[in-house]
Amino acid sequence: MQTKTMEVNQHSNVKKFLEFVEIRTKITSLLPFLMSLAYLFYRRQPVNAERTLLFFGSMFLFDLTTTAINNYIDTKTNGQKLPFPRSMAKHIIYLLFGVSTVLGLTLAYRTDLVVLLLGGLCFLCGVFYTWGPVPISRLPLGEIFSGLFYGLFIPFLMLYMNMPSGTFVTLTVDWHTIQLNLNLAPAFFLLLFSAGPICATANIMLANNICDLEKDIAVRRYTLSYFLGKKALFVFAGLYYVTYLTWAASVAMKLLSPVCLAALLTFIPVHKNIRRFKKEQIKEKTFALSVQNYIIIVGSQTLVIFLSGLIT
Repeated sequence: MQTKTMEVNQHSNVKKFLEFVEIRTKITSLLPFLMSLAYLFYRRQPVNAERTLLFFGSMFLFDLTTTAINNYIDTKTNGQKLPFPRSMAKHIIYLLFGVSTVLGLTLAYRTDLVVLLLGGLCFLCGVFYTWGPVPISRLPLGEIFSGLFYGLFIPFLMLYMNMPSGTFVTLTVDWHTIQLNLNLAPAFFLLLFSAGPICATANIMLANNICDLEKDIAVRRYTLSYFLGKKALFVFAGLYYVTYLTWAASVAMKLLSPVCLAALLTFIPVHKNIRRFKKEQIKEKTFALSVQNYIIIVGSQTLVIFLSGLIT
């Protein structure tokens, strides 16, 4: 009987933890990671298992950390309760942050200064997203930061660590000079490649802010939707259209296999969801459409890249 009670309590604690870190939202870090792996497979590029596992562990745990921090701070003012006592929630945040930091520093030690600097920037922005005197979440920058840090930096770091040195960027530092060399052609491809995750991630944030506009104004949170007004819905639709234009351009420029054109078929359900969201912006009813579109777009792009690797 005692063993059964312990199992029930453990199950309850796990459920509370997953609720605290909002595990269902972690597709925004998981799918760009898988998309990058699919591209490395398509390119027949060997994957460094140690670096990749260190990166995934640090990235995923820090994603959990930022969500936990966000919930910990927001529950001070929004009237909602945490699944744990606040003292325990704080210790969970410290643990997640500590482990992700150790993994990140180990990865930087195993790679180079570029990974250290970019990883450090990601950590800083993640912490200051909801913490500090002027949190990023209270500014009209959330969509930009979330799109870049999830949609661009995850693919960049994955490809940078696993492709030949100097493919994208080289950074040399000595006592006299700091020299940064950016290879424009690979960097341009990376932007095209990452446009889907960038725009779809930004739209999850934008949809959330559109639905919460009145609540945000009440607590003096002035997000991008506050400044855009009704134009926010046109930006919402436009970002999705950009993903399809850049994807078609990537195939036309022979940066991706023609097989990848199959991902354009997802425009039909995505456009249907755009029209539904334009009709009504209700958190409980239509916000999930932005998450659905994310899965449809980035999931299909990941799948067709992987299939390209199998076929070609």
